[in-house]
Amino acid sequence: MVASQNSGYLSPEEYLQLEETNSVKHEYRQGDMYAMAGASNTHVLIAVNLGTLLRNRLRGSGCLPYLSDTKVRIEAINTYYYPDIAVTCDRRDREFSNFLRYPCLIVEVLSETTEAFDRGDKFTDYRNLECLQEYALISQTRIQVECFRRNDQGQWVLYPYRETDTIHLASVDFSCAIEDLYEDVDFSPIS
Repeated sequence: MVASQNSGYLSPEEYLQLEETNSVKHEYRQGDMYAMAGASNTHVLIAVNLGTLLRNRLRGSGCLPYLSDTKVRIEAINTYYYPDIAVTCDRRDREFSNFLRYPCLIVEVLSETTEAFDRGDKFTDYRNLECLQEYALISQTRIQVECFRRNDQGQWVLYPYRETDTIHLASVDFSCAIEDLYEDVDFSPIS
């Protein structure tokens, strides 16, 4: 996450207005805008694989998956993020045309430049969403998924998945072989 060149506080309304006309996507955190970097082909392929699997599984269920061009609004802390995938099953989200407020599942594909933020401050911020039930982090350097699931006591419990495992996303009752997320991903070094 890299700060943009704006000076001073930017209201959420100003941010949304700028974001509609900007050619570069920005995340917004408590008055500051942050330019988003492009993603690697591996990153995009993993997100597309999971997005396609989720869309096929959720079709007709009332739950909708959204890819990285849809923002999630965290109203309690005045923040907007662009997760790689967000799923909402809440009909109230259909009232908004450019963001979601009630996702039950958020997925981030980790990259070298964003991994620490995705695991740290961003996850802390996402936990302000009372509707959020799961937060999944997918590695793009090895076959590994870490799913954090909110339990009945409101605590976040880690469910790690590795090669040959079946991933289960309880928030949307979705399961698949981990290999399906990594279909067509080549981990051999580039020469």
